[in-house]
Amino acid sequence: MTQLGVGIIGCGNISKAYLDLAPNFKAIEVRAVADINMEAAHGRASEYEGVRAETVDALLAASDIDLIINLTIPAAHFEVTKRILDAGKHAYSEKPYVLTLAEGEELRALSEAKGLRVGSAPDTFMGGAHQMVREIIDSGKVGKITSGTCHFMGAGMEMWHPNPDFFFQPGGGPVLDMGPYYVTNLVQLLGPVSRVAALSNKGRATRTITTDCPRKGEVLDVVVDTNFHALLQFESGAAITVSLSWDVFAHEHQNMELYGTEGAIFVPDPNFFGGNVRMAGTDQEVKDVPLWEHPFSVTNMVDGQGNDRANYRTAGVADMAQAIVEGRPHRCSLELATHAIDVLTSIMKSGETGQFVDISTTCERPAAVTPDEARALMG
Repeated sequence: MTQLGVGIIGCGNISKAYLDLAPNFKAIEVRAVADINMEAAHGRASEYEGVRAETVDALLAASDIDLIINLTIPAAHFEVTKRILDAGKHAYSEKPYVLTLAEGEELRALSEAKGLRVGSAPDTFMGGAHQMVREIIDSGKVGKITSGTCHFMGAGMEMWHPNPDFFFQPGGGPVLDMGPYYVTNLVQLLGPVSRVAALSNKGRATRTITTDCPRKGEVLDVVVDTNFHALLQFESGAAITVSLSWDVFAHEHQNMELYGTEGAIFVPDPNFFGGNVRMAGTDQEVKDVPLWEHPFSVTNMVDGQGNDRANYRTAGVADMAQAIVEGRPHRCSLELATHAIDVLTSIMKSGETGQFVDISTTCERPAAVTPDEARALMG
């Protein structure tokens, strides 16, 4: 199996997840990290054997790096990904990979001109639980999906993140931060979205950092709306309600519920690879569905709340690397990410205008990830 050399630009919190989990996959090897803050780059590199610290320019020029993961802040994603492509390397970005459709189109044209790939998180839809839900829906066990609800609602990023500033600035907010997990999973389950409508507001003008960190007590200005209630109409005809908020201190909504003509299915948090799946048929009795034996369902970590989790971030990078070698489409594609950005930015536009917004892009559903295909990605 050909292995691609991988570099990372951006050594913040999320870089640890990529570095911890990349060794699970045989198609990639992380060889270097870079950051505009060289102290951060050296600190992160020192935690991992065989990983070196580089300046951003040196990493872009490195001959042993084929693919670079962009883990900078959202406002920098477009420019950094553009630099990666200009350097002749494949690019994989954290979400959202761009903040506007125009930026996405520019990256598409550049990648095609250079014969390079662009990929984007999230890859959690590749998780075993979500792929089992897809198999259930595709098999017709709950009939045709006609409606559903999705909820991501919490009190705010300032309660756990040590540097939450950008979450409340343009390019931040719950729609662009958490929305990609929900919209991407909905698209892989149901297909593309045709139009959206939304209402939005801002719960508080300022936020106080309560994380136990050096900046605890610091007050941040909130520029973007932090509370959205949207309606998504899919090309299939399904109508799904999506709520995304950082103004909710408690609620009892399920993360995702999908209702079909022959039953209903309850989908776990799309921010994670695993979780419990429940469903009901026409008898209206909700039952647990035993998870199939899928590698991306196996718990391998404990989260901050003490819950066992299945975490396989970098699966999307590994699939992209393997797809490059095999000459097939990769699942976390530019087309899928662009459609998600179209949906998410249209939600925000509708929140501002109070009008329905037609979605101008479309995409193919990414290929399903069977248990055997997941095993083929792993080392």
